[in-house]
Amino acid sequence: MNDKGASEKVKTLGTADIARVLELLPHRYPFLLVDRIIEMDEDRSAIGVKNVSINEWYFQGHFPTFPVMPGVLIVEGMAQTAGALCVSTMEADYNPSLVFFMAIDRARFRKPVVPGDTVYYHMKKVRSRGRVWRFQGEARVDGKLVAEAELSAMVAESGDV
Repeated sequence: MNDKGASEKVKTLGTADIARVLELLPHRYPFLLVDRIIEMDEDRSAIGVKNVSINEWYFQGHFPTFPVMPGVLIVEGMAQTAGALCVSTMEADYNPSLVFFMAIDRARFRKPVVPGDTVYYHMKKVRSRGRVWRFQGEARVDGKLVAEAELSAMVAESGDV
């Protein structure tokens, strides 16, 4: 028995490789903006990863002489990470049809994301009530904050649409 007692629950963190991400999210190329999730703490937090390549479709028109990942896609990557976390905590037989943005608040972009960067989406649940979730998100490259936002979304049943 350790010093903290036998009743303490051992904390295990989940992950999701690309195959699992594809099970959790309806998004597909070219709009899937999460390559894997390296950490999921139940429904509390997750860290998603996006490897940014010069071959991304948006670089053809978004400043071709100085390719920069559009901020709206960084926010979408945050939302996809949070969405995968939400869906991963639901019942095994639950299959939501869509997750809709409800709000994007306090979005700030601090530094450009360019080809060759690896973006880490750090998402923390602020609260959830029923099918509505609110997350605080940060996008980081090499440990430096590149963007942040608060996101709200609703998990929708097919009959809700």
